[in-house]
Amino acid sequence: MYTCSMQVTDTEAITAKILQFLHSINIPVEFAEFSNEKEFLPGVSINKSRLLVNSMQLKYPGDLLHEAGHIAVAAPAKRAGLDGRLGGDTDEDMGEEMMAIAWSYAAAKHIGISPYIVFHDDGYKGNGSNIADDFAAGRYVGVSMLQWVGLTYEPKNAVEKNTSPYPHMIKWLRE
Repeated sequence: MYTCSMQVTDTEAITAKILQFLHSINIPVEFAEFSNEKEFLPGVSINKSRLLVNSMQLKYPGDLLHEAGHIAVAAPAKRAGLDGRLGGDTDEDMGEEMMAIAWSYAAAKHIGISPYIVFHDDGYKGNGSNIADDFAAGRYVGVSMLQWVGLTYEPKNAVEKNTSPYPHMIKWLRE
């Protein structure tokens, strides 16, 4: 198990890298002050198809990727109505959570940051590093759903399509 500790300059550089990536894939990010009642993760909230960031409250830059993953995997009609806390107990909510986890792992790999920055020890009910360990070992959750919505291919299908398999993404936003 790997524990991630960063200095302030590392945090700022990682945050900048994440924000640059989100801009490049057309996920709007706005800096704003907002109350804790609309956020699930400190300093990060979703409003419609935008990621809101309260830089004074942001604790973990990797949380930006996870919440952006929720925007990216939501059906376009649903994406426009996203607001505040996401998730719940429905099958659809749990499916989108698993897709957001898989999406954020692929995004971390794509931009060259450690997945342990996204899957930190204070996230995922204390199981963040276990999720990163599982993904690093090729034990993926949510990838078949990402394939189903047209964002990536599992290994067998990637060979048939003559492309790279997950964590390579063929698209970053669900259409």
